[in-house]
Amino acid sequence: MSTTTAPRNRYARRDARIRRRRAVTYALLGLGLLVMAAPFLWMALSAFKTEQELSASPPRWVPREWTLDNFRTLLDLLDAPLYFFNSTVVAVCVTLCNLLFCSMLGYALAKLNFAGKKLVFGIVMAALMVPGNLMLMPKFVMMSKLGLIDTYAALILPFAAGAFGVFLMRQFMSSVPDELLEAARVDGAREWYIFWRIVIPQVKPALATLSIFVFLGSWNNFLWPLVATNDADKYTLPVALATFATDPTKADGSNGVLMAGAFLVVLPVLVVFILLQRYFTQSIATAGLK
Repeated sequence: MSTTTAPRNRYARRDARIRRRRAVTYALLGLGLLVMAAPFLWMALSAFKTEQELSASPPRWVPREWTLDNFRTLLDLLDAPLYFFNSTVVAVCVTLCNLLFCSMLGYALAKLNFAGKKLVFGIVMAALMVPGNLMLMPKFVMMSKLGLIDTYAALILPFAAGAFGVFLMRQFMSSVPDELLEAARVDGAREWYIFWRIVIPQVKPALATLSIFVFLGSWNNFLWPLVATNDADKYTLPVALATFATDPTKADGSNGVLMAGAFLVVLPVLVVFILLQRYFTQSIATAGLK
């Protein structure tokens, strides 16, 4: 009797330890998620609060009286549709340019042989180590010499391709079997056909990941649009909201209006991430298998 119950007791104790460890792990992960999500939840809920509830002590997380007055005030005092349009045009164009140019250069570095290939890849790797703010002045001088200040081109062209995107696409495209490409070349396929019809479908998770990172970075970019635009009609939404917040004749210390503006800035990024989340998760899983 004791010979059969001993192994069962060991298994029961082991299962209990596993359950305790799993419970602790989930609790720690849940705590970390709460700490990370708390500022966003506070901002989102505060956008629907009245000024009285925002200044209440102790603070209330969930508003007792939901209101859209903050959004109405924001639209009355700030030309939000114009700035939203500017941000959308810039972010979408920058994202599309990165998807095209980074994937093309990544394909060349991964699958083509040409003179200076190692040198080009070395330049890409070196560019990853250069802080973005260090290039602010050269970019401004270049756009100024070209007469592009206060134009959409000044907001798009300096970010049309990035070293990180090239590196990411090169790494993913390196995993595409060379035999597949050679078979296509033997059948008479041109490089553009191979790139567009064979390689691109194989790296959709990488493209989705790059889209998320580039769109998020472009949408939230504040410093460069602030430097490259003097005309208020070319402001992006973050710049317009920051200018609105520092103008006492408009914001007038209204935290609710500022929270509503911040909510509008974050909302498109959330939508893009939700739409591409499946591909983003797949890309992380694929990268872990390499």
